[in-house]
Amino acid sequence: MANPLRTFASLYSTTLLTVLAGGLLTTYLGLRLSVTHVPQLWIGAMMSAYYVGLVAGSKIGHRLIAQVGHIRAFVASAGIVAASALGHALVDQLAVWILLRLIVGMGMMCQYMVLESWLNEQAESSQRGTVFASYMIVSYFGLILGQGAISIYPELGLEPLLLIAICFALCIVPISLTRRIHPAPLVPAPLKIAHYWKKAPQALTTIAIGSMIVGSFYGLAPAYASNLGLPPEKVATYMTATILAGLLAQWPMGKLSDIMSRSRLIRINCILLGILALGIAIIPYHPVVSLVMTFLFGILGFTFYPLATALANSRVEQSDRVGLSATILLTFGLGASIGPLIASTLMQWLGNSMLYGFMSACTLILFLRLRYVHSQQKAETHVTQDYMMATGDLVSSPLAAALDPRVDVESIQEHMTPTINEDEDETEFDLGADGVGDEIIENDRDEEQLAFCFDIEQAEPESESVPESVQTDDADNGQTTQEKTLT
Repeated sequence: MANPLRTFASLYSTTLLTVLAGGLLTTYLGLRLSVTHVPQLWIGAMMSAYYVGLVAGSKIGHRLIAQVGHIRAFVASAGIVAASALGHALVDQLAVWILLRLIVGMGMMCQYMVLESWLNEQAESSQRGTVFASYMIVSYFGLILGQGAISIYPELGLEPLLLIAICFALCIVPISLTRRIHPAPLVPAPLKIAHYWKKAPQALTTIAIGSMIVGSFYGLAPAYASNLGLPPEKVATYMTATILAGLLAQWPMGKLSDIMSRSRLIRINCILLGILALGIAIIPYHPVVSLVMTFLFGILGFTFYPLATALANSRVEQSDRVGLSATILLTFGLGASIGPLIASTLMQWLGNSMLYGFMSACTLILFLRLRYVHSQQKAETHVTQDYMMATGDLVSSPLAAALDPRVDVESIQEHMTPTINEDEDETEFDLGADGVGDEIIENDRDEEQLAFCFDIEQAEPESESVPESVQTDDADNGQTTQEKTLT
């Protein structure tokens, strides 16, 4: 089996340079505006413009890729983004900077669409999970390098902008010289927002409010740390610690979500993150304590999105996942554009610590909303969502394999086919509705301790068929565009 790092080396190299430049530009602008004592509202507006550009870029980029192809679209976008980054060195007007930030958002979204559609199409099914895990690791590594580059130029002159433009220029080289066949043209997918919100209200609510938190952090945390009196190299350390925590938390949090309810895990995240953010807002700055707290913040805050995305994809059929991806993108972009505006306004009115005060309030609102939706769904279906496999005979039966989305469908059908005894003309085992229904009803007495590995919309004891949504492979989701848009 080929090594994905070698197979997609050119795309990963391009991703590294692209994310490095984007992360460095975001931190540089936040620090530059904070050092020049620009009102917080302007900083928030500039960061919001980037996310608005991401939302607009998803539509513009789709048309551009369809018309000229993936490589040409990427090259054109990289050139526009590089020129926009250098434009900050030529003009000092904040209104122009906001426009440039909007253009950067649109261009980078097109770049991400090219990279991820390429990986998603050409990755083999057996390796897709590894391919996108490697993609995420490379992206986080690029973010960390981007933060570290700030410490090389603490005076915040023109050098960072030149380095950003160099990275955007160089990211064209690997993808232009790749010998891999470019993917097929993108196919438009209908955007049925109300349909997906009805199917996965908890997941999309988490993405909406979680993006407000993450967008506020990326856009305003450099200014927050600078207002505490930290020099640029210390600000870079502060940001690096948080991003590194987010990287390290992805795998263990994903494993944890496979053994317990994702919706419950998100609610636990809300409680812990709310308490932590409130503590950061109240406790005076201390070099060691603040670094530890922001590290914990990265673990909790940066795992909202992958948990919510996994939960959302478990609620829809395979044919609906392209439309769901577009809905997630739109929801994330709107939330991430609104968050910095609100947070910066509160910071300007009530003080620097209101950045984390706002985040704490967001977690409270999210928790209350999730509890309400969860209780409504329990009342409607009488079955708690996201069950874990219960102990007892049901676990060891062939039906347990049918309920596990990770197993092969043909293997399920083979094991669930009743074996006929030729002498007695009877089946050796029977997975009839009565036995299974009794087991589910018996275990339903303690719903809070049960959780299946997927969302059950309605228990149907009379049916032995495997739900179609179970037959899909979670590794095929490939939902990583929004994660990249954080930079």
